[in-house]
Amino acid sequence: MNPLDFVSGAAVVRASTPAACERCGSRVVGVCAALDIAGLDEISHETRRTPVKARESLFREGDPASSIVMLMNGTAKLSRLMPDGRQQVLGFRFSGDIMGFTQGRMYASDAEMLTDGNICRMTRPQLEAMLERFPATQRRLIDLCAQELALTQDQLVTVGRRHAEQRVAAFVLSLAEAARRRGTPPSLFDMPMTRAEIGDLLGLALETVSRAFTALRKRGLVRELGGHKVELPDMAALAALADGDG
Repeated sequence: MNPLDFVSGAAVVRASTPAACERCGSRVVGVCAALDIAGLDEISHETRRTPVKARESLFREGDPASSIVMLMNGTAKLSRLMPDGRQQVLGFRFSGDIMGFTQGRMYASDAEMLTDGNICRMTRPQLEAMLERFPATQRRLIDLCAQELALTQDQLVTVGRRHAEQRVAAFVLSLAEAARRRGTPPSLFDMPMTRAEIGDLLGLALETVSRAFTALRKRGLVRELGGHKVELPDMAALAALADGDG
């Protein structure tokens, strides 16, 4: 069976038209942003779109890295299981992000959906062929890798140099920036991850994360509206707090 024909028991839908690609987040901020309509039409016949559910696994650490996953829409989590059984959250991925791209033979982390969404899978040979046929996608992929490196460096600074409220403020601002890059209002966005998952990313206990959010709400810097919606009434003040000036 072709590995693109079955994904965790979900139905598979073939991406047969550029119109389907136009609704994909990768067309806006991902590797496919470098393709024109003709390129999208060609690539769409070689990939498959799959609806996925919240908490559905996309791949597991140690599985053969036979394909890459482009997140058309929705939010996902990358994590690893530590030797003591604890989960280490490595980061969150959003519409248009690419996951599972590695030079190794096996996936280096787990990938799990946090929300319902849609993904587009491409085998490694298909990705390599696309990069060869469309040089602009090579440059785009390099840009995305550089962006990922910068985000990782920011994360190291956040965990290593900031106290709890600063870490949470910096995390919330990172979600706002992710929304901005995708053309949605940075002051109003979805935050589907749990307090525990945020704590695992930031190196904080669940109770500490909860207290930090309470403090941010009392300061009027964060409003949680229900349905995972978060509003930032004063992003400048929140940025000042994250930088240690609040």
